Amino acid sequence: MHRRILLLATVLLATSALVAQHSTHPRNIQSFDSGWRFLQSDASNAQQPTFDDSSWQTVTLPHDWAIAGPVDPSNTTGQGGGFFPAGIGWYRKTFEFNPAPDHHTYIVFDGVMANSDVYINGALLGHHPYGYTSFYYDLTPHLHAGSNTIAVRVDDSEQPASRWYPGAGINRQVRLITVSNTHIAQWGTFVTTPAVSAARATIHVRDTIINQSDRSAKISLSITLVAPNGHAVKTFTSPAQTLAPNQTADLTAETSITNPNRWDLGHGALYTAKATLVRDGKAIDNEDVPFGIREFHFDADKGFFLNGVHHKIYGAALHTDAGALGTAVPLAAWQRRLTALRALGVNAIRTAHNPPAPEFLDLADRMGFLVMDEFFDCWTVGKNRYDYHLYFRDWSERDEASAIQRDRNHPSIILWSVGNEIHDTPHPDIAIPILKRLVATAHANDLTRPVTQALFRPNASHDYTDGLADLLDVIGQNYREQEILAAHAQKPTRKIIGTENTHDRNQWVAMRDHPEYSGQFLWTGIDYLGEAGRWPRIGAGSGLLLTTSFPRARAFERQSWWSTAPMVRIARRIVPARRSPTDPGYASPTSNSQQVTPKTPLDPTTRFGPSLLLDWTPKDQSPHIEHVEVYTNADEVELFLNGKSLGAQKLHPDASPITYDVPYASGTLKAIARTNGKIVAEDELRTAGAPARLALSTGLAAAHLTNKPTRETAPTLTPDWNDVAYLTATLEDANGTVIPDSETRVHFTISGPAKIIAVGNGNLYDHDPFHATDRKLYDGNAIAIVRATAPSGKIVVTAAAPGLPPSTITLQATPAKLTSVQRSF
Repeated sequence: MHRRILLLATVLLATSALVAQHSTHPRNIQSFDSGWRFLQSDASNAQQPTFDDSSWQTVTLPHDWAIAGPVDPSNTTGQGGGFFPAGIGWYRKTFEFNPAPDHHTYIVFDGVMANSDVYINGALLGHHPYGYTSFYYDLTPHLHAGSNTIAVRVDDSEQPASRWYPGAGINRQVRLITVSNTHIAQWGTFVTTPAVSAARATIHVRDTIINQSDRSAKISLSITLVAPNGHAVKTFTSPAQTLAPNQTADLTAETSITNPNRWDLGHGALYTAKATLVRDGKAIDNEDVPFGIREFHFDADKGFFLNGVHHKIYGAALHTDAGALGTAVPLAAWQRRLTALRALGVNAIRTAHNPPAPEFLDLADRMGFLVMDEFFDCWTVGKNRYDYHLYFRDWSERDEASAIQRDRNHPSIILWSVGNEIHDTPHPDIAIPILKRLVATAHANDLTRPVTQALFRPNASHDYTDGLADLLDVIGQNYREQEILAAHAQKPTRKIIGTENTHDRNQWVAMRDHPEYSGQFLWTGIDYLGEAGRWPRIGAGSGLLLTTSFPRARAFERQSWWSTAPMVRIARRIVPARRSPTDPGYASPTSNSQQVTPKTPLDPTTRFGPSLLLDWTPKDQSPHIEHVEVYTNADEVELFLNGKSLGAQKLHPDASPITYDVPYASGTLKAIARTNGKIVAEDELRTAGAPARLALSTGLAAAHLTNKPTRETAPTLTPDWNDVAYLTATLEDANGTVIPDSETRVHFTISGPAKIIAVGNGNLYDHDPFHATDRKLYDGNAIAIVRATAPSGKIVVTAAAPGLPPSTITLQATPAKLTSVQRSF
């Protein structure tokens, strides 16, 4: 837990120039997240400064109003949006401001979902339809000395508009940036490392400068490199240049350093380029940009290389919601999720199917994850009546360019994806010109990263023969691994990657056994809201992890394939496996669990139910055969029931699980894994007895990922929006064994300087509100998410359930090192 605190503090302090701006800095940054008023409906003239918003709700950004629900099958978002509400919302903020002469002030929105209209003092600044791209406006012509009012109208009332839950509202951060009339453009600093080795690295900096003054300016750039340890390494400058009034120009500078601390997988070493714009010998603007020194490339024959070392890309796709938190997600929540995925062997993330919040990329940089940054789920052919296809022709180039300019300094990003399962591709006369434009836009803004696309049934749409696929720098395809391997065999110069893949064994083995197949991104890493299929389900259960970050059984099969740390886990199969190496780990229409006919339609309550369980407590306690699977990366496994050996088995070359048919008896089922004859890992499942206690723990207790009965130290909490703690209530018997099938309702209470901001359990059929203080157990667990409200004091959280003694845990509130996460761009 101490590592969680340290990493989160590091991200808050260091990523993306998250530095407190002092008065000596030419560039002034002001968080604009607090003190907003919100109304969840339309209102006439709400953009006017004189409008009375005193009865509106007070909120702090980021804010997702849709997650409060209620979910209902009649909601117009439908199954795609998880049956959550949609509509119109207004945000207003009145603030005092004293405009400085010869300066410009911008408001920057990291994202607003969706179709936003932004006003300042009644004047419309602009309209922005796409909820996933950042945008900004110049407030300068409209600002008054004294009181000013920003108003934002958000409209997602036209539904259905998304295939997954997108949230609603100003669900990302907002800030004001005040700069000199001559300044570095928004997202105008681009740091590249054109030559990298263990001995030396070349660093190239390009800054786009805007002169909005009425006179020429003689300008130059001074850059100080700060190493990951915080020490200044080198200062270098650009040649001076004269910039005419109302003109834009690029300043460039380059240097080299020896023995660079290279960014790598699991090693998020970040340098900072502290760029200072100088005019007539005086600093007039500054920007601090973190970047990583690394070299990567894709090889058509051998796959992916980072810093000269070959790696398979073990990826997982993630949507932008975090379960009970919706799409306004604190960094601590993302850190919890990425930490859990890393424990399973995941080393890469696909931002499906849109640019993420920028701080997510900050965290990926710090943790040493690879990222495929995706832009669009559709082009001109929509998948929903009101989705992005309505705006693609007018907005796609702007949205793509702004996303790349915002994100191109992140060392974690190795691929730009310009589309997912695009339905234009069966029409090459339409799709090929679009793709050419998208690739050209990407290359115009960043030549250091390849462009890919998640192709959709490319053989059916002839993408491999009509020239479309070969417009991509790296060809990506969803599923159908034999198709993409055949496409590579037909043209061996093609670089290939699986942009979306199932949990099936055959897809893993195809990547494992083919060096040219550089990697895969699982669908998905974590369950998500929306794409529910049909009521009463409100989300998709295709993840390695539940929305709570607790693992499914199939997560450990993946861990046995992808992780190098010795491991073994036992699972109990309750749905027969398919007769082929394709079992996704959940019940489906093609499994043996349901025979679907016109007279017996698919039962939505069982379609995505688990096929594997992590317990030894079947409902049937009479003698019967239990089908057991054991996952390991060791040489062999021996299984014991109540101390009696059931035999040892060697690891299977085809990656299939080691299986046992076990005559059921209550007690302990234990697996011992050995490599070279030595014990390297153990796991055991115990039959649960009667409920005896409700245990309360913090974070991801070791029991959830390693099955060890240990508890983590309670964390400290700072009153920072991005810092939260997860409290887990677990129903146990007298021996500490989790009781897996209880639906006991747990009530959480809190005292001290903190509040419960959400509760959850990972059950996608549970329609209780997330903004509550009680929750039913699911798989033996329920969570409460807590945020501190003050910089000191004891926080006591209590969990209670009928018939059991209450359980408490104490956390300590501590001062935040920063009042808010702030970027200098």
